[in-house]
Amino acid sequence: MEQGAQKREVPSLARASGSMAVATLVSRITGFGWKVMLAWLVGTNVVSDSFTIANTLPNIVFELLLGGVLASIVVPLLVRSQDDPDGGQAYTNRLLTVGMTGLAVGTVIAIAAAPLFTGLYVDDSTGEANSALVTAFAYLLLPEILFYGLFALLSAILQARHVFGPTAWAPMVNNLVIMATLVLYAVVPGEISLDPVRMGDTKLLVLGIGVTLGIVVQSLLLLPALKRIGFAFRWNWGFDARLKEFAGLALWILGYVGVSQVGMVITQRVLTAASNGGATIYSNAWLLFQLPYGVIGVSLLTAIMPRMSKAAADGDTPRLIDDLSTGSRLSAVMLVPISAVLTIAGSAIGVALFNAGETGITEAQRLGTALAFSAFGLLPYALVMLQLRVFYAMKDARTPTLIMVVMTIVKIPLLYMCGALVRPDQVVIGVMLVNSLTFVVGAVLGQMWLWVRLGNLHSKKIVKVIAKSVFAGLAGVLAGWLVTRLVLPAGVESRLTAWVALVIQGLVAGVVAFGVLAALKVPELKPATSRITRLVRRG
Repeated sequence: MEQGAQKREVPSLARASGSMAVATLVSRITGFGWKVMLAWLVGTNVVSDSFTIANTLPNIVFELLLGGVLASIVVPLLVRSQDDPDGGQAYTNRLLTVGMTGLAVGTVIAIAAAPLFTGLYVDDSTGEANSALVTAFAYLLLPEILFYGLFALLSAILQARHVFGPTAWAPMVNNLVIMATLVLYAVVPGEISLDPVRMGDTKLLVLGIGVTLGIVVQSLLLLPALKRIGFAFRWNWGFDARLKEFAGLALWILGYVGVSQVGMVITQRVLTAASNGGATIYSNAWLLFQLPYGVIGVSLLTAIMPRMSKAAADGDTPRLIDDLSTGSRLSAVMLVPISAVLTIAGSAIGVALFNAGETGITEAQRLGTALAFSAFGLLPYALVMLQLRVFYAMKDARTPTLIMVVMTIVKIPLLYMCGALVRPDQVVIGVMLVNSLTFVVGAVLGQMWLWVRLGNLHSKKIVKVIAKSVFAGLAGVLAGWLVTRLVLPAGVESRLTAWVALVIQGLVAGVVAFGVLAALKVPELKPATSRITRLVRRG
């Protein structure tokens, strides 16, 4: 009877994956949309930098408190607790009670320590940053920690019951709330005072409170779904002995997050010391960089990840290696051509999307150039994320943390070199380049470590596909550059010419890159594109 139930669940999950992928795509598009609106309405300046840095603080503190542990440990615990006589109700309530109490205490401490966080992440020694404004925004935005935690915990409960839709669509509503906030910000009178900074400024309050409200709404949207599955929360204090089994794993995961944040601290300090607008440009360039991976990762790897986890749980090393190899090759075939498009069309993307309102063409070009210089890191980034999931599937959180330590050791001196040697307004380009170089180091280290653990990883097959994909990508870049030189010899000079260049470069580079892959008869091209086709049909 139990096996039959499991068999009935699999088709529903397969059908849900398409809806989840569409929801993720819509969420990322609307999330990117409000970032573009922010650039148009606020600009790329010290105000947007201050908001951007302050808005990252809740995410950072939440990850340090619970984020990584929740993603890697809590969902499996909730699934196992369903075998309890009460179906896991008491255990789930205990987990919520302890988790929310810890998050509430952490949120209060974080708000009180807002000036300390600002001092850690902002280097205002050059006069390019405004620490007081970052702190003012932080007071309004740090309460998000509690609601990020609530959303994550409630999402875990729903996912453990195989309910995925509400958790996938709720971030889109959050993004719409932020968009409405930005419209209100544009129409209310007044300006944000920089010296002195005044907490009572209308625009400051609208932007800070409105963005926090978006996270509140996102969390509360999950309550009806919980009611539908029959979950009712009751305070339940105490500690469950089952958590002890995962204490060491949780410690290493927190170590991973902590080490990664050291790199983030240095990144933000280098950016804020260089020139105003750098932190905003970096944030938007990083968002654009991650967008292809987010979409392709959902559409291509949704089917591979559960198989990989099951293979690790069953001790089936050959199947685990095969899934890792498949994921690596599919990622290469889909992401390297996209890297080619971002490389050749980076400047056009920046100007086409961001050169409006308060953001001038110079800042938009800097953003696009930063994206172009870092685009080669897209595949290494995807491989690092894939390898991370393999390690966690094997219940090994120690190795990813050690790899992150090495990546951070490599990254920090390069970041300081950017700050010391690169022209201030170009530092953000160097920082994005360093990020991608670091992912190359991480991908190579991860592959070597997995080879030691698992043996033959089909590396020759993976390298062969990557080499063909890189060749195809370079052909796409060259073709896009040649056509652009013919059609737009003067380059990108306005938003109109940027859109023309973007369409030409994107089409030419993409068609040539995928065409070369087809001509080389790369076998992974067909399953990769068929996966996308099935996604579109289901969506």
